[in-house]
Amino acid sequence: MLIPIWIISFFPDPRKTRYFLNIGRVWMGIYMPLIGCPVFRKGLHHFKKGQQYVVVCNHNSFIDVPVTTPGVPGVNKTLAKAEVGKIPLFGMMYRIGGIMVDRKDDNSRRQSFEHMHNALNMGMHMVLFPEGTRNRTGMPLKKFYDGAFILAIEAQTPIIPSLLFNTKKIQVPGKFLFALPHRIDFHFLPPVDTTGLTRADLPVLKEKVFNIMWDYYTGHTQTAALSPETA
Repeated sequence: MLIPIWIISFFPDPRKTRYFLNIGRVWMGIYMPLIGCPVFRKGLHHFKKGQQYVVVCNHNSFIDVPVTTPGVPGVNKTLAKAEVGKIPLFGMMYRIGGIMVDRKDDNSRRQSFEHMHNALNMGMHMVLFPEGTRNRTGMPLKKFYDGAFILAIEAQTPIIPSLLFNTKKIQVPGKFLFALPHRIDFHFLPPVDTTGLTRADLPVLKEKVFNIMWDYYTGHTQTAALSPETA
């Protein structure tokens, strides 16, 4: 699998990312059930053909990225730490499927915004975790950062809130190299329009999306496994 991915890494976007995702979806479709963590998605009908979205998702464990990247329909990229891109082999896959950023470098952060705009313009979705880092608290969500919402406003691109259920049960916070098999549910919610919004609307937009995700998560935590599903 690594040789085809290495060859794909030389292709231009969006073809490079599309081919990479095609391989990833086949592999994860086999691997996740094999380790006892099948992924079930709900709300795919919210994605309209020809429309790009900023998909925002909660973040509970390391397994979130390999679930969301193939799980979001269509071609998509995520934002990844620059240091992850330096890891042998694994970093190559992150560099294909992600936009690298050094959060300590102002210039790198500005360039990452340009790259995300370019990805949207090329017809790709952006998948972002507005909590920034993994949620190790006992609360459903941590406070959101501004980045995903600034991008959506500037690009006038609708936001699709999404939620992962049970990934924290697979990788329990504070336990290194520890994982338990568990079903994963990945739910997409109705899009939030950003047409006509400006930076002045940022606090209201961010709070609106936060509340939508909070209310859905707290209302579905116990019932996610009983809801309609597609693998």
